[in-house]
Amino acid sequence: MSEETRSETYAELAATGPYGVRPGHALITMVEPHPGHEYAYNRWYEDDHFYAGAMAMPWMFAGRRWVATRDLQLLRVPEKSAVAQPVTTGCYLSVYWVTEGRYDDHMKWTVAINKRLNRDARVYRDRTHVFTAFQDHEATVYRDGAAGPRDFHALDHPYAGLVLEVIDAESPEQRAQSLEWLVSRHLPKRLAGSPAAMVTVFRPTPLPGDRMTYVRQVEGVDTRLTLLWFLETDPRDCWERCFTDLEGPDMGRRELLAPFIPTIPGTDKYVDQLRQAPSGARGTARPAPTHPQPHDYFNSSGQGVPRGTV
Repeated sequence: MSEETRSETYAELAATGPYGVRPGHALITMVEPHPGHEYAYNRWYEDDHFYAGAMAMPWMFAGRRWVATRDLQLLRVPEKSAVAQPVTTGCYLSVYWVTEGRYDDHMKWTVAINKRLNRDARVYRDRTHVFTAFQDHEATVYRDGAAGPRDFHALDHPYAGLVLEVIDAESPEQRAQSLEWLVSRHLPKRLAGSPAAMVTVFRPTPLPGDRMTYVRQVEGVDTRLTLLWFLETDPRDCWERCFTDLEGPDMGRRELLAPFIPTIPGTDKYVDQLRQAPSGARGTARPAPTHPQPHDYFNSSGQGVPRGTV
């Protein structure tokens, strides 16, 4: 087993290089399951891909999934977005932290493991990557200063909501000006007294040339900023008060403002609310499932084609 897994190599790799806890990089991926594949996609991601395609990889030390039910999708702005067309596209958002200084090491692993997963029919095809990019951390702004969870806690702390914001500047120079405006003026003012505990700010990096073909190359590498607002309350309870009058950036355009709530790991909660808003109270129990059970992801030949999808 040692020869097969090259255990000695791991000992050598662990002895050198950065190994702090700061989220120097992130994978932020917003995905739309194809109509009729919502349950099967969710089970594949929850039971296999979240782990085999992400958390089991070296230097990816935290991760969390978020979901936008139909009523949350309808809160998104602007109506015409350069990120999502239509702007309601992208039901699920997954966010992962990567150890600072380990981006290159992680990328070598993630490209190799995703090729292996694809070869072994463990990639779910009936989905679209709407907004998927590895990103470098630029700043974190906290509402309460030194008190409260830090950004490296953010994906483990039980935050009740998250807002994804994407800003496009007109040039790299204007992006730098927008970042300074955000960190020094805009975000501290908006966080004060709000239900948002922190905002992390990232800039996208280009995906490697040998990436999987179903993931398109990142846009706006030199001009885009990505913000993640971590909320202590459901975004529906504070949207009008906190997010409908956000001041625009000095340089550029806000291309997406999208609220999410956390998924409940290991369940299909909220899947029945992706295409239509709930008729009753939040969290209304859905009918008995008619979708594939965990053992039904793949057909009898082992191909990644769900059986019995709704």
